[in-house]
Order: sequence, then C-alpha cells, then structure tokens
Amino acid sequence: MTTSTPSPDPLWVAPSLTDRWYLAYTKPRQESIAQVNLAQQAFDVYLPLYKKFKKTEQGPVALFEPMFPRYILLKPSKPEQSISAVRSTKGVTTLVRFGFEPAQIHDELVQRIRQLEQDRNQATLQELSNLKAGQTVRLKHTALDGIEGLIQSVSSKRVAVLLEILGRPTVVQVEHHQIDLTH
Repeated sequence: MTTSTPSPDPLWVAPSLTDRWYLAYTKPRQESIAQVNLAQQAFDVYLPLYKKFKKTEQGPVALFEPMFPRYILLKPSKPEQSISAVRSTKGVTTLVRFGFEPAQIHDELVQRIRQLEQDRNQATLQELSNLKAGQTVRLKHTALDGIEGLIQSVSSKRVAVLLEILGRPTVVQVEHHQIDLTH
C-alpha cells in the first residue's frame, strides 16, 4: 500500500524558467506600441484583447480592446535573456513588482486567459449583448424618441420591443443602436 501526497495547485507551483511570465505596466493606450517593441527585442509577448460591440449609426461594430488596460504579459524567449531591458522599452512605464521582485504569472493562468479571449472573440453580438428579453429600454429612433418599452427578443441585427401605442400593445423592430437600457 502506497500513499501519495496530493499535488499542489498548478497556479501556485514555482514556475520554471520556460514558463515564467512577467507583467509590464504600459503608458496610457500604448499597449500595442509596447507589444511591438518588446517583440523586436525577442521577448514572447501577449496582449489579451477583449471583444465588445460599439453602437454606431450603421449598427453594431466589433472592437477589440485590451482585456487589462495598460498591462502586457511578456517572457524571455531564452533562459539567459535579461528582463532589465523592459523598463526602457518604448511604450512601457515599468515592470510590475511585488517589493523588489518582478511579478510572475504561471503559464497555466496565461493559458486560461488565452482560452477566455478565444471564446469571447468567437462569440456573436447576441451572445455578448447586454440586451435581454424582459428589460426596459428607451427608444432613440427619430419617430419614437423617448418612448419606453420591453424587449421581446434580441437577434444579431434587430431587437423586438413591445410598446404601448394608443392603448394597444405593438411590437416594433429596431436596430441595437436605436435603444438605450433604462435603469
């Protein structure tokens, strides 16, 4: 009979040299500049992006913004590569530290972030929309501006809203950018 000790949580295991990620704090809205410059210095760089939809007059448009604004992940591509060059890299403000030690992130957590990013980037507008059936909305449509109604259904192109017009329930189809949620 042999007994085995349970293995520790993989996020808390001391990372080896090959799976040690560091965190850099960038200048405002310069994550992409930092990413390019760190890659030119042969660092493995990862800037997680977050898909969201912006309302425009032409309808919803997919945008990709940094998941963690002003932060970028990096790791040396070779064990002997120094991270000291990161501080003076264009677009980077500083290397994130806890005391005197640079913050380190285990590769397992980075892989989870990559999976979340991939899942969200494949999602449709309907899956990501904060509009749900039963919510109260206010119309911004020119003819019906300011009228409130209840969302009946949401599709990728249109939202069906139940309104009371002249004392009768009426469903109108509007585009996502033509309504605002009420609180």
